[in-house]
Amino acid sequence: MKPTPVLFIAAVLAACAANPPRNPADLCAIFREKTDWYAGAKQAQRRWGVPIPVQLAIINRESSFVEDARPPRYRLFGFIPLWHLSSAYGYGQVKDDTWDWYQARTHNDDADRDEFADVVDFIGWYVHQSHTQLGIAKHDAYRQYLAYHEGQGGYKRGTHANKVWLLKVARKVAADAGRYQRQLAGCRVGLERDLVEQ
Repeated sequence: MKPTPVLFIAAVLAACAANPPRNPADLCAIFREKTDWYAGAKQAQRRWGVPIPVQLAIINRESSFVEDARPPRYRLFGFIPLWHLSSAYGYGQVKDDTWDWYQARTHNDDADRDEFADVVDFIGWYVHQSHTQLGIAKHDAYRQYLAYHEGQGGYKRGTHANKVWLLKVARKVAADAGRYQRQLAGCRVGLERDLVEQ
């Protein structure tokens, strides 16, 4: 039986929705391509006070906006794939136990790590926790990323201090957040208008 045109179009649209944005370096282009993402990011900002550019800079670093991203697998004899190196999954590369903690604390039991709106809400919540527990400003993408990567306990113990590679990555996240902030200033009015029209 041949698929109907409607089913074919639906399948194509579903496949497109799962693709990462074509230009991840441009926040305005991301939101123009992924038309429902701005609403989710804005809602997370309103709920947790975490700037949209910080949210997206963390996601860009963690998964390059790939919804079902996973860490590499252990490989037997160098080529037989076994289990993943950790349980990290989705846009935010969130581990199972951390996601369970978020769901329990926010009562958001239906949240999924491969849903953009859920992940920006998680990032908003996590950054808010780091702000409350560690005193890191919510707009401080550099220190917030270090706490995101190491966990609040690790950050407090200074586990990041001698990880030169991680400090370099955190500087890149901060640079991305700064660029996203400048870009957002130029397209926010249009995004708000599009949001009203949706």
